[in-house]
Amino acid sequence: MQVYLPDEMYEQVQARGLPASELLQKAVGAELRRLELLTETDRYVANLVAEVGPPTEAERTRAAIVARRLAQRPVRPVG
Repeated sequence: MQVYLPDEMYEQVQARGLPASELLQKAVGAELRRLELLTETDRYVANLVAEVGPPTEAERTRAAIVARRLAQRPVRPVG
């Protein structure tokens, strides 16, 4: 497999002595894991809807409010 990097990105990788192959492997692995988790989430939600029914409009509104609040919270450092 060959991978193309724009000239500017290639130059930065070279200038910093970064291991391009290792970085690519990690990035592809992370993306595959992300997609796997999204698929599992979709499966979980579908099973939940089948079990308890779809959320009401009020429940959807409440969930959106909670999600917005969580998204606005500052990220705390781990450790």
